[in-house]
Amino acid sequence: MIFHQALRRELSFTTGGVFLVLVTIMITTLVIRILGFAANGAVNPEDALVLIALATLGYMAVLLTVSLFVAVLIVLVRWYKDSEMIVWFASGLSIASLIRPILSFAAPLIVIIALLALFVWPWANRESTIISQRFQQRSDVSMVAAGQFRESAKAERVFFIEELDVNKSEVKNIFAAETKNGRLSVAVASTGFIENAAEGGKSIVLNNGRRYEGLPTQPDFRILEFDEYSTRIQSKSALDPAPRDREKTVSELLNDPNASATNSNYAELLWRIGLPLMALGLVLIAIPLAYVNPRLGNYTAMFYAVLIYLIYSNLLNLTQNFVSQGKVNVFVAAWPIHVLAFGIAFLLIRNRINPSLTWWRRQLPSFLANR
Repeated sequence: MIFHQALRRELSFTTGGVFLVLVTIMITTLVIRILGFAANGAVNPEDALVLIALATLGYMAVLLTVSLFVAVLIVLVRWYKDSEMIVWFASGLSIASLIRPILSFAAPLIVIIALLALFVWPWANRESTIISQRFQQRSDVSMVAAGQFRESAKAERVFFIEELDVNKSEVKNIFAAETKNGRLSVAVASTGFIENAAEGGKSIVLNNGRRYEGLPTQPDFRILEFDEYSTRIQSKSALDPAPRDREKTVSELLNDPNASATNSNYAELLWRIGLPLMALGLVLIAIPLAYVNPRLGNYTAMFYAVLIYLIYSNLLNLTQNFVSQGKVNVFVAAWPIHVLAFGIAFLLIRNRINPSLTWWRRQLPSFLANR
């Protein structure tokens, strides 16, 4: 049917355009945020691109939900403004005729949103946390690199080695600064070597150098000359942190043996299931919400759309918090918001089917409304 083909074509182009715009905004925001973390030493600058990609992938479900909602509004508002809807209505179609083609277009995207929320969202969060935690738990051995200043994970030590012979474990022109108990210790030497301890640790041994020790801004510095000075490099294994609620898979949320985490697990599962339902509710609301008087040609519908999305998403997050805190049972909290959204969509569609009738007659069955 020409009507279905035209609607599907415009929805496809508009959804793709809105999605690209939202992804661009999201990536720009993430670049600023993650580069700020990298500058502060919270994440490895080399992992910045990976973290940006994972964060974007994690929020893909939310971006698709917004894109679908906005695309339906934009297409229908334009049709009303250009009087195309009047042509379709004059051909015997009604606003109810929009439901089936729009839902047939939105159904695959809603399935993708569900898959992203249930599986991709926790995986992306988990990978991001592992990358960040492994950088925070890195051993001081990783600091040994020629020609670079390297700082420890807790910013307690700074090393600089001008030359490094890995095969002979020899180092030249070493600078080592360490802060301990509020006192600064700086050791410099022209030569040294890396020593392996019996228990598996490592140490850097400096030969024929000097050590400066004291409190910053205080004149009580001590200068010591040494023949050999050893500073231990603590080697530690990077353990994967325990997953948070947002990082757990669906099976982990349902089968978690920790009874104290049951409410938070159910709350996370409630949000993941609620996201595709919210996408469906927003699409149904967008159909009657897009009505625009062609003579006025305003975009009031966009204002209401933003307001409805903010209310819907905040109510979903509020319900998640209530379930997490144990204030509301998960089975009680799972349905009211979505049922309310579907009910609002049904009433708005009924009000647009026959605008010539008063609002209360539009709610009646057709055989009663025409009396």
